[in-house]
Amino acid sequence: MRDSRDLTTCYVGISFYKTLDRSKLLTSTAQIFNERGEGVILRGGQAKLSKDDRQPYLPPSDASKLLSNALAMYRREHHNLPARVVLHKTYRFIPEEFEGFQDALDKHGIDTAEFISFDRTGGTRLFRYGKYPPLRGTLLSLDNYTHVLYTRGSVDFFSTYPGMYVPRPLKFRCESVEETPKALAQEILALTKMNWNNTQFDRGEPITIRAARQVGHILKYVGKNDPLEFHYRFYM
Repeated sequence: MRDSRDLTTCYVGISFYKTLDRSKLLTSTAQIFNERGEGVILRGGQAKLSKDDRQPYLPPSDASKLLSNALAMYRREHHNLPARVVLHKTYRFIPEEFEGFQDALDKHGIDTAEFISFDRTGGTRLFRYGKYPPLRGTLLSLDNYTHVLYTRGSVDFFSTYPGMYVPRPLKFRCESVEETPKALAQEILALTKMNWNNTQFDRGEPITIRAARQVGHILKYVGKNDPLEFHYRFYM
């Protein structure tokens, strides 16, 4: 069987930020990457806060519009649509978001998609006997959906840990996926090495999420009607 990761893939990172005057609800941003690491910026619609846990989410119509715009931008840049879409989000997906994103996928005829959310507050850590922390790439499955991945850690090639502080693993949840957790973890590891604006060979987060957060810090200074540069190189 063909590995779905061999398909042309559009990686979409979705994060949220507050407007500069902090008077509005959180607004979504997306950072789009292909397998070559080329980035394009999109600004999404206004987000809402869940009544249950106060986490931001996109209404179905805005979720559909955001992903549709992302795919349209991908097609403009590459003259074709991807065969696979991977969505990385800084908060859990809710059913209404699935509905909106799936609507966009259906409209563009894309059958393969992975929905993965990340949690920066996950407290699970592993202990390794010896002088150094767990190896980079160590994966622990907490259940069928939730996993802990050491995106930073000791590296066999260096025979040491190339960091200053005790590494904190990245917690991710496979909300709706077709690949195995191990395969998705390998993909996340690869994406942590694709920040061309840094001399460090790895980062704690995949470039999709890290770039979306950084772009949000800039976009809060850009007015709603101000022109927006689409290429990531303007935000480095």
